[in-house]
This record gives sequence, structure tokens and C-alpha cells, in this order.
Amino acid sequence: MNLYILDACALLAVLAMEKGAGNIRNLFQEAVDHRAVLMMNKLNFLEVYYKIYRAYGKTDADNLFITMEQMPIIINDRLTNEIFKEAGRLKSKYKLSIADSVAVAESIISKGSLVTADHHEIEPIEIAEKINVTWFR
Repeated sequence: MNLYILDACALLAVLAMEKGAGNIRNLFQEAVDHRAVLMMNKLNFLEVYYKIYRAYGKTDADNLFITMEQMPIIINDRLTNEIFKEAGRLKSKYKLSIADSVAVAESIISKGSLVTADHHEIEPIEIAEKINVTWFR
């Protein structure tokens, strides 16, 4: 079964119906059909939450929790020592946000595919670290 690790831009694309959102909705269908597992670290979810909060306010940001319950995404609220250390290594080596370093670390440790559109930040890491990336646009 395929494992996909979503970064914040993947979820934001779906919520805003941006270009590439259909590709992510296809992954949602795979998860519903038990052909894939979708995960997102809670730090990446925090990035989505604060962007919704900043743009639309507390009520819409809080409603995001209700929306997430309807999505086939597992929110990982643990930051294991292994992911912590790998994220720290990635953060020190590449110009990544803390949340992105955690998403990349999650994909490396779990051997999943990182779902992102952040070509500028992730392509050099994809090549250097030989990570699996699913580009949704």
C-alpha cells in the first residue's frame, strides 16, 4: 500500500481548489479505497491552521478541524526522536522551514512519498537525498 506524506501546500491546494487539487483528491480516493495511506504531521497542519486563521479568522480556522475529520488523512501528532533528529539534519543542511523539514523527515523515515508543489525547496533535496516525491502540480 502506498504511503503519502502531505505537506501544508498540498492541503491548502485542496481547501482553496487551486491548480493540482484534483491530483490530491485522487490520492484521497485511493485512501478511501484502502489503496493508500495519507498522513500529515501536526506541525504541517499547524501551518495550514495559522494561514487560515490569518486570512479568515478564528472561526474558519477552528472549522478546519471539522473539515479534517471528514478527510482521509491521518494526523501524526508524535515527533519521534528519529524524525526529530532527521528533521534537524535536514534543516541544518537545506533552507527549509521547520514544518517542511519535519515533512521531509517523515517521508524519509517512513519511506513514503512527500506530496508537495514546493519545487524550489524540495527538488534539490529529492535529488541529493533520493527521496520519493509526488508532485501535484
